Amino acid sequence: MPSPHGLAAQPMSRNPAATLRRSLASAFCALLLGLSCGSARADLMVFAATSLTDVLPQLAQAYAAQGGEPVKFAFASSSILARQIEGGAQADVFVSADLEWLEYLDQRGLIEPQSLVTLAGNSLVLVAPADSLLSAAVLNAQTPLDQWLGSGRLAVGDPAHVPAGRYAQTALSRLGLWSLVANRLAPADSVRTALMYVATGEAPLGIVYATDLKAAPGVKQIATFPPASYPPIVYPAAAVHGRSSRAVWQWLVFLKSPAAAKIWQTAGFQRP
Repeated sequence: MPSPHGLAAQPMSRNPAATLRRSLASAFCALLLGLSCGSARADLMVFAATSLTDVLPQLAQAYAAQGGEPVKFAFASSSILARQIEGGAQADVFVSADLEWLEYLDQRGLIEPQSLVTLAGNSLVLVAPADSLLSAAVLNAQTPLDQWLGSGRLAVGDPAHVPAGRYAQTALSRLGLWSLVANRLAPADSVRTALMYVATGEAPLGIVYATDLKAAPGVKQIATFPPASYPPIVYPAAAVHGRSSRAVWQWLVFLKSPAAAKIWQTAGFQRP
């Protein structure tokens, strides 16, 4: 599939590390080339993972302050948004909470591969209601996670399709804790829904991204999952096939700019 800028589109790598390397090299160069191509549109529609609900509007405000076009957002689980795009939803840019759902669209010819950029990283934490008697702890193979749950359930994004849930399942499996909780999950349609289950006391424990803690004052962090227990949490973005324009390229370039980096950092996100 040729790219809108005359660059030969390459299939996305099955190897996440290779994909990230390409995003930092050829893809960003393609973004810079894109600034001279296409025509501007009044509004951009960005489909983005729920965990970006707070930071992306801040970035859009900063973008508008420097003369950028207005940006509108639709937030939901990456899986839901990817399937909506597959179904014909009119999105200009897709920002996923993992590489898998971008690859899902790439395999169907629904994104512009040369536009791929990796925006930010995150980490995985175990949380409890603010009034929980549990205190800070270390997660390892000896952690009595089932005892901590008592008669309750563990709130997580549904591992079947929510990226946060997939990361959580992998982390628990590598730590040898999955068998303790596999039948005691409160699966949610997004990581923010899992956070809400904990904040409202419906679940005594939950697994969310570290950046989500700012969205729920009624939740406290109990532990951080060891980075080696799950794959790197990254937020890749790409233009949707057929929706490329000067405005799209400028927005993607801004999201990788030094000004944007400060906003990502203030919001708690990590460098990818």
